[in-house]
Amino acid sequence: MSRIGKLPVAIPAGVDVKLEEGNVITVKGPKGTLTRKLVDDLEVKVEGAEVIVTRPSDLKRYKSLHGLTRTLIANMVEGVTNGYSKVLEINGVGYRAAKAGNKLTLTLGYSHPVEMVDPEGITTTVDGNKITVSGIDKEKVGQFAAEIRTKRPPEPYKGKGIKYTTETIRRKVGKTGKK
Repeated sequence: MSRIGKLPVAIPAGVDVKLEEGNVITVKGPKGTLTRKLVDDLEVKVEGAEVIVTRPSDLKRYKSLHGLTRTLIANMVEGVTNGYSKVLEINGVGYRAAKAGNKLTLTLGYSHPVEMVDPEGITTTVDGNKITVSGIDKEKVGQFAAEIRTKRPPEPYKGKGIKYTTETIRRKVGKTGKK
């Protein structure tokens, strides 16, 4: 058995989990509602205050999907109760971020400012040189944070660019002049 897949997903108070035909799961909580189509082959059951995922056989495909499906459901439950957030940090002289409405404007040393619009269900906040991306869908939060980071990834010589606060940049020594 999959060590992760066989664990039941606990449903906290205030969260409603509905399973519809075709393995479509809807999780409704205090922060919002998430819906996802799961793989048809796996059996998902809501029993009391738990969601249990079982697989039909020990084929490699089902073993792979067992833990994944359980984790996706757990992430949906966590998202509608607490939500997710990623914090990015801007380093570099003249590098700035500004927020106007749902538009994030980044000044990153290019000849033009980089403008990004918050996707539906995602909010960004700017506090000095920190950008916080938050929302209830873990996948969307991570994807938008990664898109912001790609606008100017950190470089190894001076450490300039956009990085996650948890990320460490491996620094390189620059060239030395000839004597």
